[in-house]
Amino acid sequence: MEAAPQPNKRAKRTRLKFHYRTTKELWCLLFIAPQLLLFLLFTIYPIFMSYLYAFFNWNGYGPLNEFVGFDNFKETLLDPIFWNAFRNSLVFMVWLVAIQVPIALLVALLLNASWMRGKIFYRTLIFLPVVTTTAVVGLVMRFLFGAYKGMFNEVLLKIGLIDKPIDWLGSVDTAMLIVILVGIWKSFGMKLIYWLAGIQSLPKDLFEAARIDGASALQLFRYITVPLLIPVGSVILLLSAVNALHVFDLVKAMTDGGPAFKTDMVDVYIYRYAFSGKGEARVGFASAAGVLYGIVVMVISLLMGLLVKLTGGRKSAQH
Repeated sequence: MEAAPQPNKRAKRTRLKFHYRTTKELWCLLFIAPQLLLFLLFTIYPIFMSYLYAFFNWNGYGPLNEFVGFDNFKETLLDPIFWNAFRNSLVFMVWLVAIQVPIALLVALLLNASWMRGKIFYRTLIFLPVVTTTAVVGLVMRFLFGAYKGMFNEVLLKIGLIDKPIDWLGSVDTAMLIVILVGIWKSFGMKLIYWLAGIQSLPKDLFEAARIDGASALQLFRYITVPLLIPVGSVILLLSAVNALHVFDLVKAMTDGGPAFKTDMVDVYIYRYAFSGKGEARVGFASAAGVLYGIVVMVISLLMGLLVKLTGGRKSAQH
Protein backbone atom coordinates (compact mmCIF):
# COMPACT_ATOMS: atom_id res chain seq x y z
CA MET A 1 0.00 0.00 0.00
CA GLU A 2 1.06 3.50 -0.71
CA ALA A 3 1.67 5.82 2.26
CA ALA A 4 -0.83 8.61 2.84
CA PRO A 5 0.32 11.95 1.44
CA GLN A 6 1.91 14.36 3.95
CA PRO A 7 0.06 17.69 4.46
CA ASN A 8 1.63 20.75 2.95
CA LYS A 9 3.63 22.42 5.73
CA ARG A 10 3.53 25.83 4.04
CA ALA A 11 -0.27 25.74 3.77
CA LYS A 12 -0.48 24.67 7.40
CA ARG A 13 1.70 27.58 8.49
CA THR A 14 -0.44 29.95 6.40
CA ARG A 15 -3.62 28.70 8.06
CA LEU A 16 -2.07 29.10 11.50
CA LYS A 17 -0.96 32.66 10.72
CA PHE A 18 -4.42 33.51 9.39
CA HIS A 19 -6.07 32.05 12.48
CA TYR A 20 -3.69 33.97 14.77
CA ARG A 21 -4.25 37.25 12.91
CA THR A 22 -8.02 36.78 12.87
CA THR A 23 -8.10 35.97 16.59
CA LYS A 24 -5.94 39.02 17.36
CA GLU A 25 -8.18 41.30 15.30
CA LEU A 26 -11.29 39.94 17.02
CA TRP A 27 -9.79 40.63 20.42
CA CYS A 28 -8.90 44.17 19.30
CA LEU A 29 -12.47 44.73 18.10
CA LEU A 30 -13.78 43.37 21.40
CA PHE A 31 -11.68 45.84 23.40
CA ILE A 32 -12.65 48.87 21.28
CA ALA A 33 -16.33 47.87 21.07
CA PRO A 34 -17.39 49.83 24.22
CA GLN A 35 -15.64 52.99 23.02
CA LEU A 36 -17.09 52.54 19.53
CA LEU A 37 -20.58 52.03 20.95
CA LEU A 38 -20.32 55.18 23.08
CA PHE A 39 -19.02 57.12 20.08
CA LEU A 40 -21.96 56.00 17.96
CA LEU A 41 -24.52 56.74 20.70
CA PHE A 42 -23.23 60.10 21.93
CA THR A 43 -21.54 61.55 18.82
CA ILE A 44 -22.72 60.09 15.52
CA TYR A 45 -26.37 59.58 16.53
CA PRO A 46 -26.85 63.14 17.97
CA ILE A 47 -25.24 64.68 14.87
CA PHE A 48 -27.52 62.71 12.57
CA MET A 49 -30.62 63.52 14.63
CA SER A 50 -29.78 67.22 14.81
CA TYR A 51 -29.86 67.34 11.01
CA LEU A 52 -33.25 65.63 11.11
CA TYR A 53 -34.70 67.85 13.87
CA ALA A 54 -33.68 70.96 11.91
CA PHE A 55 -36.48 70.30 9.42
CA PHE A 56 -39.22 70.06 12.06
CA ASN A 57 -40.94 72.43 14.47
CA TRP A 58 -40.27 70.28 17.51
CA ASN A 59 -40.11 71.12 21.20
CA GLY A 60 -38.13 68.06 22.26
CA TYR A 61 -41.11 65.94 23.31
CA GLY A 62 -43.36 63.60 21.37
CA PRO A 63 -43.23 62.56 17.72
CA LEU A 64 -41.91 64.59 14.83
CA ASN A 65 -45.18 65.63 13.24
CA GLU A 66 -44.78 69.23 12.08
CA PHE A 67 -42.43 69.27 9.09
CA VAL A 68 -41.37 72.83 8.21
CA GLY A 69 -38.68 72.22 5.62
CA PHE A 70 -36.10 74.99 5.50
CA ASP A 71 -38.13 77.46 7.57
CA ASN A 72 -35.91 77.02 10.63
CA PHE A 73 -32.82 77.76 8.54
CA LYS A 74 -34.45 80.86 7.03
CA GLU A 75 -35.49 82.14 10.45
CA THR A 76 -31.98 81.60 11.79
CA LEU A 77 -30.39 83.46 8.90
CA LEU A 78 -32.81 86.38 9.36
CA ASP A 79 -32.34 86.58 13.13
CA PRO A 80 -30.05 89.51 14.09
CA ILE A 81 -29.39 87.94 17.50
CA PHE A 82 -27.89 84.89 15.76
CA TRP A 83 -25.56 87.08 13.72
CA ASN A 84 -24.63 89.01 16.85
CA ALA A 85 -23.69 85.71 18.54
CA PHE A 86 -21.83 84.65 15.41
CA ARG A 87 -19.84 87.90 15.38
CA ASN A 88 -19.04 87.55 19.08
CA SER A 89 -17.80 83.99 18.52
CA LEU A 90 -15.49 85.19 15.75
CA VAL A 91 -14.24 88.10 17.87
CA PHE A 92 -13.52 85.74 20.76
CA MET A 93 -11.70 83.32 18.44
CA VAL A 94 -9.58 85.97 16.70
CA TRP A 95 -8.44 87.69 19.88
CA LEU A 96 -7.80 84.45 21.75
CA VAL A 97 -5.68 83.00 18.93
CA ALA A 98 -3.88 86.27 18.19
CA ILE A 99 -2.83 86.76 21.82
CA GLN A 100 -2.52 83.23 23.15
CA VAL A 101 -0.58 81.43 20.39
CA PRO A 102 2.45 83.78 20.07
CA ILE A 103 2.73 84.35 23.84
CA ALA A 104 2.56 80.59 24.42
CA LEU A 105 5.45 80.18 21.97
CA LEU A 106 7.60 82.70 23.85
CA VAL A 107 6.81 81.07 27.20
CA ALA A 108 7.58 77.64 25.74
CA LEU A 109 10.98 78.87 24.54
CA LEU A 110 11.66 80.27 28.01
CA LEU A 111 10.63 77.05 29.78
CA ASN A 112 12.70 75.00 27.34
CA ALA A 113 15.89 76.99 27.95
CA SER A 114 18.71 75.02 29.53
CA TRP A 115 19.43 77.76 32.08
CA MET A 116 15.82 77.89 33.33
CA ARG A 117 15.34 76.48 36.83
CA GLY A 118 12.12 74.91 38.11
CA LYS A 119 10.77 74.23 34.62
CA ILE A 120 8.59 71.32 35.69
CA PHE A 121 7.00 73.39 38.46
CA TYR A 122 6.17 76.27 36.13
CA ARG A 123 4.80 73.96 33.44
CA THR A 124 2.55 72.27 35.97
CA LEU A 125 1.40 75.59 37.37
CA ILE A 126 0.50 76.91 33.92
CA PHE A 127 -1.23 73.68 32.91
CA LEU A 128 -3.43 73.45 36.04
CA PRO A 129 -6.24 75.67 34.64
CA VAL A 130 -6.58 73.30 31.67
CA VAL A 131 -7.60 70.38 33.87
CA THR A 132 -9.84 72.53 36.06
CA THR A 133 -13.57 72.32 35.31
CA THR A 134 -14.50 75.23 33.07
CA ALA A 135 -17.84 75.85 34.74
CA VAL A 136 -16.13 76.07 38.12
CA VAL A 137 -13.59 78.51 36.68
CA GLY A 138 -16.43 80.62 35.29
CA LEU A 139 -18.19 80.78 38.65
CA VAL A 140 -14.98 81.69 40.46
CA MET A 141 -14.22 84.42 37.92
CA ARG A 142 -17.74 85.74 38.26
CA PHE A 143 -17.07 86.18 41.96
CA LEU A 144 -13.61 87.71 41.45
CA PHE A 145 -14.86 90.28 38.93
CA GLY A 146 -18.13 90.96 40.71
CA ALA A 147 -19.16 94.56 41.24
CA TYR A 148 -20.08 94.02 44.90
CA LYS A 149 -17.09 92.95 47.03
CA GLY A 150 -15.34 91.36 44.09
CA MET A 151 -11.70 90.63 44.87
CA PHE A 152 -10.45 92.39 41.74
CA ASN A 153 -12.32 95.59 42.62
CA GLU A 154 -11.17 95.40 46.24
CA VAL A 155 -7.52 95.24 45.15
CA LEU A 156 -7.90 98.14 42.71
CA LEU A 157 -9.67 100.25 45.34
CA LYS A 158 -6.96 99.64 47.93
CA ILE A 159 -4.13 100.64 45.61
CA GLY A 160 -6.08 103.66 44.40
CA LEU A 161 -6.47 102.84 40.71
CA ILE A 162 -10.26 103.22 40.82
CA ASP A 163 -12.59 105.40 42.94
CA LYS A 164 -15.62 103.10 42.91
CA PRO A 165 -16.29 99.46 42.08
CA ILE A 166 -16.65 98.55 38.41
CA ASP A 167 -19.17 95.98 37.20
CA TRP A 168 -16.69 94.22 34.92
CA LEU A 169 -19.08 91.50 33.75
CA GLY A 170 -22.17 93.72 33.75
CA SER A 171 -20.83 96.47 31.51
CA VAL A 172 -20.99 96.28 27.72
CA ASP A 173 -17.57 97.93 27.56
CA THR A 174 -15.67 95.40 29.66
CA ALA A 175 -17.61 92.10 29.66
CA MET A 176 -16.18 90.70 26.42
CA LEU A 177 -12.66 91.78 27.39
CA ILE A 178 -12.85 89.86 30.68
CA VAL A 179 -14.28 86.76 28.97
CA ILE A 180 -11.45 86.81 26.41
CA LEU A 181 -8.76 87.24 29.07
CA VAL A 182 -10.17 84.40 31.18
CA GLY A 183 -10.44 82.21 28.07
CA ILE A 184 -6.80 82.89 27.25
CA TRP A 185 -5.71 82.02 30.78
CA LYS A 186 -7.88 78.89 30.93
CA SER A 187 -6.50 77.18 27.79
CA PHE A 188 -3.01 78.70 27.75
CA GLY A 189 -1.38 75.59 29.20
CA MET A 190 -2.54 73.38 26.34
CA LYS A 191 -0.97 75.64 23.71
CA LEU A 192 2.18 75.71 25.83
CA ILE A 193 2.39 71.91 25.73
CA TYR A 194 1.89 71.91 21.96
CA TRP A 195 4.70 74.40 21.46
CA LEU A 196 7.01 72.55 23.85
CA ALA A 197 6.45 69.32 21.91
CA GLY A 198 7.31 71.10 18.67
CA ILE A 199 10.40 72.82 20.07
CA GLN A 200 11.79 69.65 21.63
CA SER A 201 11.46 67.83 18.30
CA LEU A 202 13.81 70.28 16.53
CA PRO A 203 17.29 68.97 15.65
CA LYS A 204 19.75 70.14 18.31
CA ASP A 205 22.82 69.69 16.12
CA LEU A 206 21.50 72.39 13.77
CA PHE A 207 21.41 74.90 16.63
CA GLU A 208 24.87 73.87 17.83
CA ALA A 209 26.30 74.36 14.34
CA ALA A 210 24.72 77.80 14.11
CA ARG A 211 26.12 78.80 17.52
CA ILE A 212 29.60 77.70 16.43
CA ASP A 213 29.22 79.95 13.38
CA GLY A 214 28.48 82.86 15.71
CA ALA A 215 24.67 83.12 15.47
CA SER A 216 23.00 85.06 18.27
CA ALA A 217 19.89 83.92 20.16
CA LEU A 218 17.71 86.26 18.09
CA GLN A 219 19.18 84.93 14.84
CA LEU A 220 18.63 81.33 15.99
CA PHE A 221 14.99 82.15 16.69
CA ARG A 222 14.41 84.03 13.45
CA TYR A 223 16.25 81.84 10.96
CA ILE A 224 16.00 78.36 12.49
CA THR A 225 13.31 78.06 15.16
CA VAL A 226 10.52 79.94 13.39
CA PRO A 227 10.91 78.31 9.93
CA LEU A 228 11.09 74.81 11.42
CA LEU A 229 8.07 75.43 13.66
CA ILE A 230 5.80 76.69 10.87
CA PRO A 231 4.15 73.26 10.25
CA VAL A 232 3.63 72.69 13.97
CA GLY A 233 2.43 76.26 14.40
CA SER A 234 -0.13 75.77 11.63
CA VAL A 235 -1.58 72.77 13.45
CA ILE A 236 -1.66 74.69 16.74
CA LEU A 237 -3.38 77.58 14.97
CA LEU A 238 -6.00 75.21 13.54
CA LEU A 239 -6.71 73.51 16.88
CA SER A 240 -6.83 76.82 18.73
CA ALA A 241 -9.25 78.40 16.27
CA VAL A 242 -11.63 75.44 16.15
CA ASN A 243 -11.67 75.08 19.95
CA ALA A 244 -12.19 78.82 20.45
CA LEU A 245 -15.22 78.79 18.14
CA HIS A 246 -16.97 76.47 20.61
CA VAL A 247 -17.02 78.35 23.89
CA PHE A 248 -20.05 77.60 26.03
CA ASP A 249 -19.55 76.66 29.67
CA LEU A 250 -17.18 79.54 30.41
CA VAL A 251 -19.56 82.17 29.01
CA LYS A 252 -22.62 80.45 30.47
CA ALA A 253 -21.13 80.52 33.97
CA MET A 254 -19.66 84.03 33.77
CA THR A 255 -22.19 86.17 31.89
CA ASP A 256 -24.87 83.89 30.36
CA GLY A 257 -24.38 85.89 27.16
CA GLY A 258 -25.02 89.29 28.76
CA PRO A 259 -25.05 92.15 29.21
CA ALA A 260 -27.38 93.00 26.31
CA PHE A 261 -26.09 89.94 24.38
CA LYS A 262 -22.62 91.52 24.33
CA THR A 263 -20.93 88.18 25.17
CA ASP A 264 -23.55 85.96 23.55
CA MET A 265 -21.91 83.10 21.63
CA VAL A 266 -23.49 80.75 19.10
CA ASP A 267 -23.26 77.79 21.48
CA VAL A 268 -25.05 79.80 24.18
CA TYR A 269 -27.62 80.95 21.60
CA ILE A 270 -28.35 77.32 20.64
CA TYR A 271 -28.61 76.25 24.28
CA ARG A 272 -31.00 79.10 25.06
CA TYR A 273 -33.52 77.93 22.48
CA ALA A 274 -33.13 74.20 23.09
CA PHE A 275 -32.76 73.79 26.86
CA SER A 276 -33.14 77.06 28.74
CA GLY A 277 -36.81 76.52 29.55
CA LYS A 278 -37.69 80.19 28.91
CA GLY A 279 -40.98 79.62 27.12
CA GLU A 280 -41.51 76.62 24.88
CA ALA A 281 -38.31 74.86 23.85
CA ARG A 282 -37.49 75.01 20.14
CA VAL A 283 -35.19 72.08 19.55
CA GLY A 284 -35.81 72.13 15.81
CA PHE A 285 -34.83 75.78 15.49
CA ALA A 286 -31.79 75.28 17.74
CA SER A 287 -30.74 72.28 15.62
CA ALA A 288 -30.95 74.41 12.46
CA ALA A 289 -28.72 77.06 14.06
CA GLY A 290 -26.29 74.34 15.13
CA VAL A 291 -26.18 72.86 11.63
CA LEU A 292 -25.48 76.25 10.05
CA TYR A 293 -22.76 77.05 12.55
CA GLY A 294 -21.28 73.57 12.16
CA ILE A 295 -20.99 74.12 8.41
CA VAL A 296 -19.19 77.43 9.01
CA VAL A 297 -16.77 75.81 11.47
CA MET A 298 -16.17 72.96 9.03
CA VAL A 299 -15.34 75.42 6.22
CA ILE A 300 -12.93 77.30 8.50
CA SER A 301 -11.34 73.99 9.53
CA LEU A 302 -10.93 72.91 5.90
CA LEU A 303 -9.34 76.22 4.93
CA MET A 304 -6.94 76.11 7.85
CA GLY A 305 -6.28 72.41 7.18
CA LEU A 306 -5.27 73.39 3.65
CA LEU A 307 -2.87 75.90 5.21
CA VAL A 308 -1.40 73.12 7.35
CA LYS A 309 -0.96 70.91 4.27
CA LEU A 310 0.71 73.69 2.31
CA THR A 311 3.12 74.57 5.08
CA GLY A 312 3.95 70.90 5.61
CA GLY A 313 4.58 70.48 1.88
CA ARG A 314 6.90 73.48 1.84
CA LYS A 315 8.92 72.01 4.67
CA SER A 316 9.25 68.69 2.83
CA ALA A 317 10.31 70.51 -0.33
CA GLN A 318 12.95 72.46 1.58
CA HIS A 319 14.40 69.25 3.01
